[in-house]
Amino acid sequence: MKISQKGLYALQAMMMLARHHHQGAIKIRDIAYEEVLPEKFLELILLELKNARMVESVRGAKGGYQLRREPADIPLSDIIRLIDGPLAPFGDADQLRELIDRDLPHRALYQVFLEVRDAAARILDHTTLSDLIAGTAPRSTKSRKQFKLQKKESASILPMVVGGKRSD
Repeated sequence: MKISQKGLYALQAMMMLARHHHQGAIKIRDIAYEEVLPEKFLELILLELKNARMVESVRGAKGGYQLRREPADIPLSDIIRLIDGPLAPFGDADQLRELIDRDLPHRALYQVFLEVRDAAARILDHTTLSDLIAGTAPRSTKSRKQFKLQKKESASILPMVVGGKRSD
């Protein structure tokens, strides 16, 4: 999955707003400075986020932008889908399901792509801005160490198959 520079800037800006959620509106120039983002580009991104009702603008001397919802209620998938479109690196889920049904010789390949898409979507759907600013990993992922341990344990439990016959 590839996230555009615009998508990355949107995520960084939203994380900054989440860190300062209960401190009132933050000026665009302050967001740009703290996150080292181009101010003019950030204006366009925040306007898009405002139109999608993820952030709100406050006018006046103490104005700026702030989140409309709690950081725990904003999954990363909402931000990425808004800015970059579908989460899938291989097309959206409906397109993949159609290919699975229609292209029988390549069904297994498209099924793998759909599973990759679904796994990415599941992680992004279950990771919120609050998770990011707290530094917590998504609940649906495992560390490499946990994965290696699980793999080693399952390898020692499964019976060996040699030459097409089961050996115990």
